[in-house]
Amino acid sequence: MRATRGLKPAQQAIEQTAALNRVGRFEETVALAHEALVGAPARAELLNNQGVALAGLGRLDEAAAQFRRAMKWRPRFSAAASNLAAVLVRQRRLEEALELAEQALQWNPAAVETYNNLATLLRKIGLLSQARVRLEQALRLDPNCAETWAHLAALLRDQGQAEEGFRLYRRALQLRPDYTFGASLLLLCLNYLPDIDPTAVYAEHRRWARQFAEPLSQGVVPHSNDPSPERTLRIGYLSGDFCRHPVATFLRPVLEAHDRARFSVTCYANVACPDEVTARLKALGHAWREVVALSDDQLAGQIRADGVDIPVDLAGHTPNHRLLAMARKLAPVQVTWLGYPNTTGLSAVAYRITDAWADPPGWTDHLHSERLVRLPRGFLCWAPPGEAPDPGPPPAARSGQVSFGSFNFPAKITDRVVEAWAQILRRLPTAHLVAKYTGLSDEGARESFRQRFLRAGVEAERLCLLGAVPSSRQHLLVYREVDIALDTFPYNGTSTTCEALWRGVPVVTLGGQTHAGRVGVSLLANLGLEELIANSVERYVELAVELAADTQRLSRLRAALRPRMAQAPLTDAVGFTRTLEQAYRQMWRQWVWQ
Repeated sequence: MRATRGLKPAQQAIEQTAALNRVGRFEETVALAHEALVGAPARAELLNNQGVALAGLGRLDEAAAQFRRAMKWRPRFSAAASNLAAVLVRQRRLEEALELAEQALQWNPAAVETYNNLATLLRKIGLLSQARVRLEQALRLDPNCAETWAHLAALLRDQGQAEEGFRLYRRALQLRPDYTFGASLLLLCLNYLPDIDPTAVYAEHRRWARQFAEPLSQGVVPHSNDPSPERTLRIGYLSGDFCRHPVATFLRPVLEAHDRARFSVTCYANVACPDEVTARLKALGHAWREVVALSDDQLAGQIRADGVDIPVDLAGHTPNHRLLAMARKLAPVQVTWLGYPNTTGLSAVAYRITDAWADPPGWTDHLHSERLVRLPRGFLCWAPPGEAPDPGPPPAARSGQVSFGSFNFPAKITDRVVEAWAQILRRLPTAHLVAKYTGLSDEGARESFRQRFLRAGVEAERLCLLGAVPSSRQHLLVYREVDIALDTFPYNGTSTTCEALWRGVPVVTLGGQTHAGRVGVSLLANLGLEELIANSVERYVELAVELAADTQRLSRLRAALRPRMAQAPLTDAVGFTRTLEQAYRQMWRQWVWQ
């Protein structure tokens, strides 16, 4: 990059490194800053810019050291403090990060980006009310910041206000039409809306692809993969969720069971905050690539260089996706599976893996840019948690009062869901509802939840609202207080449904018209529990009320569900993985023979 005329060398380096960071050329930033710092070791801006690049490369300890050096040379350097807080979040040092982010804001109360960073941190630790205050302060400073509107949209969506979140995502994109990440989050938000036409949802996905993805597929170089139909296939799993996330729960048994003689697997980990789950997945012995610091071009080049035959996207339009790398047609056959309940919209992705319960033939094929491949044993494989305690008796047997429960993401608890649950509680005056999620640690979020039910005719005393607990075992123990789990709609639960069933808690679900609303159908049908599937809201309410009235049936289910799951295809890792491998093989043969 050419020097800027009229500037001193140190200032030139500051501006050049900032420009390189903006386009993700982090390695060049590190090298240029290192050279410039030899002659100007006290330039705090250079240290800060180098820290940003090191953080982008995943070198978090080095990044933190540079931010601290910058703050030493320039006390009250707000940008460096805010950036250091972001690194501490990735290192899961949340209390220290929160203190530092608040300090950065005091040093520069006009920095919109610092408000946004602080709000993200507050959301992560469940302080939703405080996060909203910070975002509203940021908008008063700059009402035209698209990123702030997107942060606020996500916060509202996460509290069950998906319609308002969708409206704010629209506003963010009006302010910044090229906001790729915000446009993906808008698509994700669509899955929570109860009344939207599925064809309109598909159209939005295709619009995203035409704007952001299709131009990247121009001039794709032909692939040189060996076209032998029966050779060992190279599978590449690409995800930002190789960490403590439901996707990892469903992927781990597949990684453990893959036939390594016939399938060579590489995991492309786009993980900003690795944790103990990341380490366990990495220890399974498959090839492993850390790709969070790679640009989409670099990632595409890496996957091509690795000779991957079938890259499998596990994210769709969820955060940390790399669909713009997939848009470059990385390999002869591209697949999406598991992490997103809808189409990617990309013509470069040939297949989407599902099953005939979640996507009945003829129902949703026209809503996908991909060809649907329906696995015969279900599209999911779940590994039961090793630390799960015994289910114990139904709490109704002890108290004589039935407790319903939902541990689902609150974004899925729409007003229509609240009304259905309120109908159930009004029909059963002694029953209560247990709701649990990290965000319910916040008193403002709990009060908002109570008010929604109060408007539906249910007193606050009938709600038990729980936030985060210290361990997964303690989380699972809470199911001892639940007799019947209530699924959400139109976006069903997935890992929460599996957990409840494993703990002996029957789940009542409502089958919808699209994949997001039929995951519960897939899971329950896989276990032979079709009697818990409703085809209307009225029947959903009736099923819950009927089950609550039959305490003997609740006791039988409590004792039988875990053994039933242990024998079901849902938990048969080897059997599931063989059907998945057969699907990969057939996709490959199709490419070879076309």
